[in-house]
Amino acid sequence: MKKYISKFHYLTQDLPNRSHVEQARIACEAGANWVQYRCMSKTNEELIPEINEIAAICDDWGATLILTNHYHLLDKVDAQGVHIEDFDADFASIRQAIGDDKTLGASATNPTLLQRVQDSGVVDYCGYGPFAHTDTKPNNKPLLGYNGYRELEKLNIDVPVIAVGGVQLKDVERLLQTGIYGIAVSAAVNLSLDPAGAVKEFYKKIY
Repeated sequence: MKKYISKFHYLTQDLPNRSHVEQARIACEAGANWVQYRCMSKTNEELIPEINEIAAICDDWGATLILTNHYHLLDKVDAQGVHIEDFDADFASIRQAIGDDKTLGASATNPTLLQRVQDSGVVDYCGYGPFAHTDTKPNNKPLLGYNGYRELEKLNIDVPVIAVGGVQLKDVERLLQTGIYGIAVSAAVNLSLDPAGAVKEFYKKIY
């Protein structure tokens, strides 16, 4: 089943001064139509009410809500899908667990992992990175840069590829010229002096 995948993925993050709910509200009011809830600091009991609050905001604005990793909560909340960051995940089992209607995204950091995502046959899009240095999700993976995305032309990749990891507004045009499907951002919006304005600027560049 082919799913709608936005070309702009906005991710919430754990911030000391702004809740995930506030982040989602700001983004949706500014026009974001795809919100990925990425909370790494709460228990299931804390996650569920917050997800439902964000789901209500997304519903009001017609935005898609994707959960990071917590696919076991999909039957308890009103979200449209899940994004799995575990490179070794059993995508077929996760698809079976969430059903065909839900969107399933995955992460990859190199062509081999990206090919694995595609070969699973059940993943709807892939977040591919890191493009550049990022403190949001620290890792020691090699930075892909523009050339890392250009290399994809040599591969037979049909799954929509979303550039992620340290993407800034100034990078969008050149990234899209590599042939990728879209981009995902977190800190570039959340740590901006004007998060709503940043969302709008990204949309202008992408659409």
